[in-house]
Amino acid sequence: MIWQPMQKKVLTTIGWREWVGLPDLGIEAVNAKVDTGARSSALHAFNIEAFERDGVDMVRFAVHPIQRDSKITVECEAPMLERRWVKSSVGHRTFRPVIETQIAWLGQTWDIELTLVNRDEMGFRMLIGRQAMRSRLLVDPSRSFIGPKPAHAVRPQKKKRKKKRRKRRQ
Repeated sequence: MIWQPMQKKVLTTIGWREWVGLPDLGIEAVNAKVDTGARSSALHAFNIEAFERDGVDMVRFAVHPIQRDSKITVECEAPMLERRWVKSSVGHRTFRPVIETQIAWLGQTWDIELTLVNRDEMGFRMLIGRQAMRSRLLVDPSRSFIGPKPAHAVRPQKKKRKKKRRKRRQ
């Protein structure tokens, strides 16, 4: 028998920020930062409420998927895997609910764990950490938005008004 090296799995390249979908949660697209420095992934959520349904721990929450837009709100429910202590990049620890859901990007979908936390003060509504990327994605920090921008996230350009000239009285 001749030994042959295993073929390496080809990883899909992702930029440092991307639009991703969370189909199980009804979120068509959310602007996410791809963060190799973060272990876990996090989703901006508010009105977080834990409850039980048929003996299963659940969590209900709301999401504003578009940054700086509080008009679009998606109400979500998901089974809660657990609550976990998570340390932020500045060392602040929070006890967060953790869910498992599917992420969709460029025609691919896979399961990831997401912690739920209010990210109002952060630049992105979602953070994709190393666990969600492991053995699947290769990050190119020189690129962003490799995938297309969703139609609902495109804001119409404000039309420039022509200044009316006043007639001078003489």
